[in-house]
Amino acid sequence: MELTLIESCLLGALIFCFLIQLYFSLFVHLKLALIKINPIAESGRKPLSVIICARNEVENLRQYLPVVLEQNYPDFEVVVVNDRSWDGTRDLLEEFSKQYKRLKIVTIAEGEKFIAGKKFAVTMGIKAAAYEWLVFTDADCVPASPNWLLGMQQPADEKTEILLGYSPYLKKKGVLNALIRFETFFTAVNYLAFAIKGMPYMGVGRNMAYKKSLFFKNKGFAAHMHIPSGDDDLFVNAHAHKNNTEICIHKDTHVWSEPNTSFSAYLRQKKRHFGAGKLYKGKHKFILSLQIIFQFLFYAFFVALMFFKPAMYIALGILGLSIIIRCFIYPRLLKRLNYGRLSIWFPLLDVLLFIFLVFNAIVSIFVKKVTWK
Repeated sequence: MELTLIESCLLGALIFCFLIQLYFSLFVHLKLALIKINPIAESGRKPLSVIICARNEVENLRQYLPVVLEQNYPDFEVVVVNDRSWDGTRDLLEEFSKQYKRLKIVTIAEGEKFIAGKKFAVTMGIKAAAYEWLVFTDADCVPASPNWLLGMQQPADEKTEILLGYSPYLKKKGVLNALIRFETFFTAVNYLAFAIKGMPYMGVGRNMAYKKSLFFKNKGFAAHMHIPSGDDDLFVNAHAHKNNTEICIHKDTHVWSEPNTSFSAYLRQKKRHFGAGKLYKGKHKFILSLQIIFQFLFYAFFVALMFFKPAMYIALGILGLSIIIRCFIYPRLLKRLNYGRLSIWFPLLDVLLFIFLVFNAIVSIFVKKVTWK
């Protein structure tokens, strides 16, 4: 079978994109699938502070805060920052404070001359924290087990200043929920695997921890206070490196979170994240851009080759090989990260996620304004 010059060039480009895709799958993500998960410590080494920022979260706090306050850890406090809420959050927290001595309430009143936004609320929580090791989560999150803090406590290695956890979304009905959970899965696979590889670039505020001294030594969020999002990923991106960062993915340390239930709310959330990503370090932006660009080109060259019958069969073979390799790696990771039931839908969700990411990138170019609640 003799190929034309155009077909040969398109096939060469497709194979090159496939090899780039293969690198991320086999030499980055596979590390997360193979890494040994250490057991959780049986006792707490040092006291710690849990920090939760809440803005009009009365129902979530009523349902999930007791699970945090009743963790199986000997010495900890829970600092809840009530950020200008008007839905009864204040009354609920005062009620809980009578029952739970570990609860510390920080109130930001409406109308005070403070910088609005989550970063200010997080900063107030950190200032109020009594202990050096800070564990972060959100009001709409619930730990998978009473041993969450045992796993997220300060590691024995004092050089470790940042601990990256994992936070999946709760299962709901519908395609949107499946897409949200799958996108969260791939985001987690990426940042956890790169952290293992020695290049940590982000974390999620629903489940992460770091030292209070690290925060103040680097002047907190001063470098990006003007950005509505990034209290978690931008801080990690700026200060994490291979010698001070660890991950924790034991199933007991997962923190489940309530997902968005509408596409518009989910799109707003992803636009905030996309805006923060523009401030990542250059090498991180390069490697992340490389992933999405070559995935886009892979599909683009594949579609183009469908119009050339002799080369079409080779392209189909390359696509099939790509799917087989990915189906060997990612269903194992889905199971490891508590999303095992999505495995059967992996090929379809993989394509849907790619389409959504391209759509979100285009929308984010034209829509600039984003806020935190």
